[in-house]
Amino acid sequence: MEEFTGRCMCGALRFAATAPSLFCAHCHCRFCRQAHGAAFVTWVGFPQASVRIVADGDALHWYQSSKWSRRGSCSRCGTMMFYESTAAPGETHVTRASIIGPVDRKPELHSFFDQKVDWVTINDDLPKLRGDDPILSSFKEIGR
Repeated sequence: MEEFTGRCMCGALRFAATAPSLFCAHCHCRFCRQAHGAAFVTWVGFPQASVRIVADGDALHWYQSSKWSRRGSCSRCGTMMFYESTAAPGETHVTRASIIGPVDRKPELHSFFDQKVDWVTINDDLPKLRGDDPILSSFKEIGR
């Protein structure tokens, strides 16, 4: 079985995830942008049971970012790495940038494209889903 590995910037927080992944997507929602200090975040989703997180001591910090969601980061270097939500039960989303090397899929879409920052131009051919798209309906309450 193919396994993907990754780590935070300082190496105190690491993970391994077993293929296949569930999706790979660019998220433009304001929560991801604020949490990461970036124009958008690329996520790779995995079944929660296929992700093994290894932390030196107390390196893993979970922040309850909403009533429905939490975000995992390294308490030492601050690298944001994980996202879990009741909107996607049984899944762990891992930042693509923290995965070392290739994964089993390329980005497939842009989510919450209607929340995109105006200072970035996106010229790819990927589907661009608005927050009201039916595919994103389970995340509707989170964005309020």
